[in-house]
Amino acid sequence: MKPLADYLVVDFSQFLSGPSASLRLADLGARVIKVEKPGTGDICRSLYTSDVVMNGESSVFHAINRNKESFAADLKKEEDIALVKTLIAKADVMIHNFRPGVMERLGLHFEEVIKINPAIVYAEISGYGTEGPWRDRPGQDLLLQSLTGLTWLSGNAADGPVPMGLSIVDMLAGANLVQGILACLLGKGITKQGALVQVSMIESAYDFQFEAVTTFYKDGGLLPQRTQVNNAHAYLGAPYGIYQTQDGHLALAMGAIPVLGKLLGCEALEVYTVTTDAFDKRDEIKAILAKHLRNEITQHWLAILEPADIWCADVLTWDRLLVHEGFKSLNMLQEVMMKDGFQYQTTRCPIRIDGERLYSPIGSPALGQDNDAILKELTEK
Repeated sequence: MKPLADYLVVDFSQFLSGPSASLRLADLGARVIKVEKPGTGDICRSLYTSDVVMNGESSVFHAINRNKESFAADLKKEEDIALVKTLIAKADVMIHNFRPGVMERLGLHFEEVIKINPAIVYAEISGYGTEGPWRDRPGQDLLLQSLTGLTWLSGNAADGPVPMGLSIVDMLAGANLVQGILACLLGKGITKQGALVQVSMIESAYDFQFEAVTTFYKDGGLLPQRTQVNNAHAYLGAPYGIYQTQDGHLALAMGAIPVLGKLLGCEALEVYTVTTDAFDKRDEIKAILAKHLRNEITQHWLAILEPADIWCADVLTWDRLLVHEGFKSLNMLQEVMMKDGFQYQTTRCPIRIDGERLYSPIGSPALGQDNDAILKELTEK
């Protein structure tokens, strides 16, 4: 039995942040009912992050909304609001990621919901929190990366701001929400009382940078300094970075520069014997290293560095990764099926419980596919 079996989550969230949280709860065994607008549903159904269409809808929707039920309800209609409130009365958790003020207008804000269900864990994600000058701005991932300094940590010094290639702030906010929900469910088991969990994307992005922010203040307010070439961390010294080889790329983490010089047969590196050289002279060290590593294929360098316990790795593309035994051994993929028979491969939950991987064969729901069954439950109990 999965740890959240018999817990009911009513999820009003859209896009990525909230649905990523309810996905994790579903993976852990919770029953997740996704409340969607009739006709269009979650905007993510038609939000295409690529030109890949799966069963008539966005691939990202299918990836992040598997293992859930869909209940279509018009939250502007009194009769539908009444049904939703009946559903909330039976729920353990409620999630939304509307902008501040929306749930108040619908009569589904925390103060109202807690009257309906005093034991519910009410969880909400906002873009910028409930106060402050940015409060009503759209909580979109690229905008949050840009406003929080994240874009000045990737890329080389001359590149300008470089965003991460994933909706990382959405996922961080979702993960933080799950932590808050689980903590409150634990507390609820003791106090029998519900709680309000609030997470903002902007605070999640700041928290994500705790190392950089702490260093910034300790360093007298000096801005992060990316290296001129092969940057992989604005604060770490040489050789930290990814380097081109004759046939691919090689990732190098920490390592003593003179030791690397001897192992790689690069005499120019052996002169950097002072520990602080890795920081003070990292641009020139990286330039020497980058030029030298292009002389041989990746496997040549790995065969030298790995036996010497130097932290290094091949830089794999998806096509090479998916056929690699290291990936296959993890069994990270699962086949899921929608109610209409459409099947697709996606990732599984990365958590293991008592040594067991968590799988679910249930794909994403069609809009409103579970209305009849849920309405029957609501009228029978």
